[in-house]
Amino acid sequence: MSTPASAAAAATSAKRAKLPSLTGLRFFAALLVFFFHASLTDSPIPPNAPINPFADTSIADFFSTAFGKAGYMGVSFFFVLSGFVLAWAAKPGEKVTAFWRRRIMKIFPNHLVVFAAAMILFAGASVTSVGQWLPNLFLLHTFFPQPAINLSVNPPTWSLGSELLFYMLFPLLIVPIRKIAEKRLWLWSGLMVAGMVGVQLIATYLVPATPKSAITPISDLQFWFGYLFPPGRVFEFVLGILLARIVLAGRWPRAIGIAPSIALAVIGYGAALLVPFQYGFVVATIIPVSALIGSVAAADVEGRPTRLRGRVMVWLGEVSFGFYLVQGVTIFYLRSLLGENTYSVPVALLTVAGFFAASLLGGWLLYRFVEMPAMRRFSRSRKELAAKTATTATAVQAAPAPVPAADPEPALTTTAPRA
Repeated sequence: MSTPASAAAAATSAKRAKLPSLTGLRFFAALLVFFFHASLTDSPIPPNAPINPFADTSIADFFSTAFGKAGYMGVSFFFVLSGFVLAWAAKPGEKVTAFWRRRIMKIFPNHLVVFAAAMILFAGASVTSVGQWLPNLFLLHTFFPQPAINLSVNPPTWSLGSELLFYMLFPLLIVPIRKIAEKRLWLWSGLMVAGMVGVQLIATYLVPATPKSAITPISDLQFWFGYLFPPGRVFEFVLGILLARIVLAGRWPRAIGIAPSIALAVIGYGAALLVPFQYGFVVATIIPVSALIGSVAAADVEGRPTRLRGRVMVWLGEVSFGFYLVQGVTIFYLRSLLGENTYSVPVALLTVAGFFAASLLGGWLLYRFVEMPAMRRFSRSRKELAAKTATTATAVQAAPAPVPAADPEPALTTTAPRA
């Protein structure tokens, strides 16, 4: 554990630090979700035909088993990261409406474009009632227990329903969380993990276990309550806020570095494959996910080198939201064009590579032509934009001429990756 002096120094540095490595790490979480979808034996799109393209049953089984919990781990990572990033960049006294505006503009433009694409390409044929698609349009669909609603249109958007709830709650949650004594942050983090266990215990023993789901070994209601229902995922979000406070306070243990966290993630993922199905959603992997986020953030704060902060990795992290959101359309639609055909190993690998290339291209297009323009134009009100422009102009006029210095050290500014 850090000494008080080093903790204070780390906290001072953290408040000014960029977190490029966390941005790069986001792409690997999105990649886990991609391989999960590409390996499915039962598509979430009716008639639930296989996505897995391998003809050799042993290889197909290995592919689906190896990535059978990858999507769950990737989504849990994003939920914890959302809390971390919002807490990292939070400004005391910021207007709640201004915060909500930015977050809504972060997710809705991309969502609306992909929603329209999914309805045109495949969802319109199966989603025939307003009651099925309208909740999805407004990202309220995961509050409904019926699979025809909570996984309608573009199934990966179920997670945006949870994100929307997180954004609505954050201004309320951050106030009491800021008041938690630093020495109690780890205790509260443990309580969040206990809450995640409690959700699955309720899903296992109190939620009806029948009828069984068409795509999971548990019932539709158990899957909904234990995985899709937004209030049950708030524990991960709050854990992320607490982790940000721990790193900001300089209380992240140096012993929990990136390499040990990766090893822990491998162990946690192996455990997720072995524990009862619903405990692989979050419980088995939440500690490794938290360790990865905390250790990578701490490395950035302390200026330690990582392989995640290069230009390519940061770019991949920036497009990861679009990549995540569009992969359902690309994988499910392109696979439907191929029918239920399966292929030899080389052709199947090329098929998966094609899914990946199409998803990455779609993610970049969303980021470049939808997400960024919408954020620049609509994330702030005209009044805020005018005030910012005036402030910038005044600062430029008042700034003294730059003085060259030998071996200058780059300044760190308060910036965070986008959640």
